[in-house]
Amino acid sequence: MTDIVNEYLPSPVDFTTIDHATAQTLAIDLGVPNASTLPTVGYILNALFEHLCEANLVQPTFVTDYPTDVSPLAKPHRSKPGYTERFELFATGRELANSFSELTDPVDQRERFEVQAGKKAGGDDEACGVDEEFLSALEVGMPPTGGLGIGIDRVVMLLTDSKSIRDVIAFPLLKPDV
Repeated sequence: MTDIVNEYLPSPVDFTTIDHATAQTLAIDLGVPNASTLPTVGYILNALFEHLCEANLVQPTFVTDYPTDVSPLAKPHRSKPGYTERFELFATGRELANSFSELTDPVDQRERFEVQAGKKAGGDDEACGVDEEFLSALEVGMPPTGGLGIGIDRVVMLLTDSKSIRDVIAFPLLKPDV
């Protein structure tokens, strides 16, 4: 992800060493929506990607190495601290698939769930709570797993030229109120 974001920045940035205030100023200067409210460099990197890069990914492109902050269920990257083993497939300017190695460390997962629960309590509709049953499975010894999210909803997105999965999702309770 950092490589593609750097292609769209005025000058390259090392997102592993940049401080939050500098990253936030960069995002504000580049017109990233709500940049002043983003809590970490990982969120800022993801917002920069969505704002500067995503719509330009016309050809099929795999974007890898997402920040840990925006990937609460993904396993930490083996050689890049602060990143996860996750990729998303983009084409025609939109995400078509999401995949990652599942986090199987129950202590790390509990910490991430608690952060997500705090965000949910603060009004973040996309955050999840603490899933005690899932944590119990991890504590017993869940084997390494992974997932790939591409379904009929993403195919419908492509066929109907919809920019968001929320536009085609079959579950109206998950759609934002209009």
